[in-house]
This record gives sequence, structure tokens and C-alpha cells, in this order.
Amino acid sequence: RAYGSCINMPLAKQGGESVPVKQEAHRDRAVDDDDDEEVTPRKRVKREESEEERYAQSRHCPYLDTINRQVLDFDFEKLCSVSLSHLNVYACLVCGKYFQGRGRHSHAYTHSVQMGHHVYINLHTLKFYCLPDNYEVIDPSLEDIKYVLNPTFTVEEIDHLDQKKRVRALDGSTYLPGLVGMNNIKANDYMNVIFQALAQVPPVRDYFLREENYMHIKRPPGDQSFILVQRLGELVRKLWNPQNFKSHVSPHEMCQASVKTSKKKFQFTEQGNAIDFLQWLLNTLHMALGGTKKAGSSVVYDTFRGGMRVHTRRLPPPSENEEEYRKLLQQEEYQEKTSESPFLFLTLDLPPPPLFQDEFEKNIIPQVPLYELLAKFDGATQREYQTYKESFMKRFELIELPRFLILCIKRFTKNNFFVEKNPTIVNFPLEIDLAEFLSSDPAIQDKHPHTTYRLVANIVHDGKPEPGEGSYRVHVRHRGSGQWFELQDLHVTDLLPQMITLSESFIQVCSKTPR
Repeated sequence: RAYGSCINMPLAKQGGESVPVKQEAHRDRAVDDDDDEEVTPRKRVKREESEEERYAQSRHCPYLDTINRQVLDFDFEKLCSVSLSHLNVYACLVCGKYFQGRGRHSHAYTHSVQMGHHVYINLHTLKFYCLPDNYEVIDPSLEDIKYVLNPTFTVEEIDHLDQKKRVRALDGSTYLPGLVGMNNIKANDYMNVIFQALAQVPPVRDYFLREENYMHIKRPPGDQSFILVQRLGELVRKLWNPQNFKSHVSPHEMCQASVKTSKKKFQFTEQGNAIDFLQWLLNTLHMALGGTKKAGSSVVYDTFRGGMRVHTRRLPPPSENEEEYRKLLQQEEYQEKTSESPFLFLTLDLPPPPLFQDEFEKNIIPQVPLYELLAKFDGATQREYQTYKESFMKRFELIELPRFLILCIKRFTKNNFFVEKNPTIVNFPLEIDLAEFLSSDPAIQDKHPHTTYRLVANIVHDGKPEPGEGSYRVHVRHRGSGQWFELQDLHVTDLLPQMITLSESFIQVCSKTPR
């Protein structure tokens, strides 16, 4: 600017040379400064006017009637359908597809110009935008879409969640919040039944319904297990959402997090064992939530952790001479040793099935009462356990009862060639009393005034034990009405309580109740 002002200056001659006049130069600079001071307010006014126009445009978007809520599905992974990137992803509210970015050269911008779809939502910030005009849309009629994408619950809503009655989805179907079907992507039914059962446990459900409960937990860099906590929280909130657009939920993101965290040990393309998946899921969630060996260090230990006393006696190698065998039993290394161990679930062993067929050329399916299986933990029954080199005799007795008890009935046995399934029917009541299996120590008895458990969820395996040959389903009791329901993939049906005991029970979840 100074160079330009010097060009227009009148020149004064001194000694044959032309020199700019300083006074006129100062005057020109003053005029230029005055002009700048007059332009700045005008620009500010224009900027304010443009912001007001944009705000008015945000309030009156002409394309809101093009939104199609029937095609919106936020259960799948938040990836751009073109670039497969998970950064800055927007969902088209007209066709339901995901696209990246909203700039002039982005996939969402191109889609809006080519297809004429104008309204989008940012899947991370939950803000609505109109493309290609690129302005934010502010309208209260879009709050239902935002709530379906990210349901939130207050403490008061959680307290009255069990009293919710049937609600109607956008497609006209009715459902009970918390009792909705899950999509079986290929062979993830063994995962679905575990998710459904855990969603019916009130302490676990209430913990994951509020994201504030676990967002402050800090994990070390590179830890990939915390994504399992986030995905389970999203799934539980969608299961209990009373404003869903449809009466079913897809656990796609939760299954992908399970595959990634377990390093492909559990996959949704191949059926696995529900007990193994439950054991891995509980331990991984406990560690991801910052849990330690202390009781109550996480919601998993606070809900499912119990304690038992294990009496172990090592057996000497078999000998033909009885006197030598008795002398070996009196040595110190073969004496009984006692230790205490925590547990998250109890494993029940079934008696072996009959080998021979009856006169109708069919194997007789035996029946066994549940209390006969629980006798394993009465403190007196001894069982032999063999390892590769040694044999042990063990006795178990319960010293601490958890708030929610998980019973796993071991039906599958694996040998060198194939997997066998024990079809024995377990006769169990809907309420069980564990007082006779609790240790007789008076101090332990005083700590447990209530020893009665009521069945909350019952997981059943039907069919053959080979992967893909059988199927899983779960029986769930609705706390508000006391009605039983059967959930198998997308199907939710009413069930009589008498029908539950006739199934091949695999996993049971029971809640402690007062006498």
C-alpha cells in the first residue's frame, strides 16, 4: 500500500532529483485509514445479516418432508458406503445410506447432487444438515430420529422401566421394551441369547443404560477391550428403547466388537458354545471396566461374583499292594488341602446318558432333578478329577452367594473325534433354595438371611452339537407382568411357565429374592 501511495505522490525537485513530498504522503495514508474504518462496520453488518438469514433457513428447511423414517437403520457399523471410512460419516435420511463428509468433493455432497437427497445427519455429533446448500437444520420434529440413533435414559425413567406396557413401533407392530427380537446375521444366535439374558439382569441393565457410568474409566493406550463396553451399552439402550422405529434390533456392531476383542475366537459366521462365550464376555467386561481381584470392583463382580471353599486331596498312583497304598495316603503331600476361590457361575455335571436303546429302538431320554446336580456343592460329595499326570478328589461348599446366580449345565463333551451332547432333561423349579448347600459355619449363615433364587432367564440348546446343526433360544420373565416369553432370533412369543421345564436347559440366570 505504501508503494502504491508513493506512485501517486507529486514529486519535488531537489538538486536535479525528484523526491516524494512527505506531507502529501501522510495525508494519503490518513485518507486510506479513514476508508478502512468506514468499511469494517459494513462488513460486520453484512456478516450479521447473513447469519440471520442462515438461521432462518435452518428453521425453515423445505426438504424435511422428503425424510423416510421407514428405511432408517442405525444398528449397522458407521462406515461410508463408498470409501468404507469411519471418519466423519453422515446418514442420508431419504435412503438410509451412509456417506463420508459434506464438503464440495465429498461422497455425501455427490450423492445429494446426483440423487436429489438433501437431508443428512452426522452420526457422531447428531446434527442435521441440508446438502448441497450446506447449512444446519434445526427443527424439533427431528428429535425422534436423534433419540433412535442414541437413546438416553434418566434415573427416573430407569426406575419405572419395568412398568412399561406395550408400545407401538413406526411400522405398526407392538413390542415390550427389553423384549425385542435380535437379527441372526448368520450364526450368531449363541451370542444373541447371552445378550438377551444379560439385558434382563437389573444391575447390569441399569449400569449400561446410562453412559455416564463408564465413560470416565481410563484405559491404557492401545487397549481394544473398552470398545466392547461401549457397544454393549449401545445395544442395551436400543433393546430398552420405548421409541424404536421397528420391533427388532440388529447386534451387528456388538458382534463385530466381540470378534475383534476375542481375536476371532468367537465369530458370528460360525456357531460357538454359549457357555464359553459367556465366560469370556464376563471376564473381558470386568477387566475393561477397570476391575481387580477385589469383590465389587466392577458391576460384573458386584452382580455375579460368589465364593466357594474347595477341599482338594491328591491321589497316589494305583498300587496292587493295599498296605503301601495306605502308607502313601498318610504322607503329607496326599493330605487334604483347603482353599477359597471366587466364581462367576457354577458348572453342573450331568450323569452319562444310557448307551442301549429300548424296545422301540430309541434311546431313553433320562431325567434328573436340579437338586441332584447341585449336590456337587454340598461340601460332602467327592468327585474325582483327572489331569494328564495326576488325579485329585475334590469337595465344594458355598461360602458366599451372589446377587444373581448363573448355573451352566454341561451338555457337551469333546473327545478326540467329535462332540457329543447329553440330552438329559433337568427338572428344575422356578424357585430354588440354596440353604442346604451353604457352609454350616455360623458366621457365613448369618451373612446370608436370604438363600432363595428365582429364575430370570433360561437359555436352551436344541438340535445336534455340531456347529450350525443346532439352535439357541432363551426364555425370559418380564418383571413388570410376571409373564414368560420365548425369544429366538426375531421371534418373540408368549410362553406358559410349565413349558420351560420341558426344554433342554443349558444356562440359567437366577435372582436372589427374600423368603
